[in-house]
Amino acid sequence: MERRAQRVQPPKMYQVVMLNDDYTPMEFVIAVLQELFSKDRETATQIMLKIHLDGRGICGVFPRDIAATKVDQVHQAALKAGHPLQATLEPVE
Repeated sequence: MERRAQRVQPPKMYQVVMLNDDYTPMEFVIAVLQELFSKDRETATQIMLKIHLDGRGICGVFPRDIAATKVDQVHQAALKAGHPLQATLEPVE
């Protein structure tokens, strides 16, 4: 039998994008970024300001399953707190 080297492709990565709305408090967004995405206070504040000013901000880049879980966690936290905060995942190009 002949041996063939198999090349395993790394998993396709997805970015979790949080979307701006006019109702979710900025402090809640910062808290979500710190708790769910392990961001320090300064980084979370910078991401929150990007979301606020640009309408969207990247929270992190993960393999597809992890990114989908993070999006679901954001939605659950927002629902529990009574906020309309939304997040989505997009493939990294």
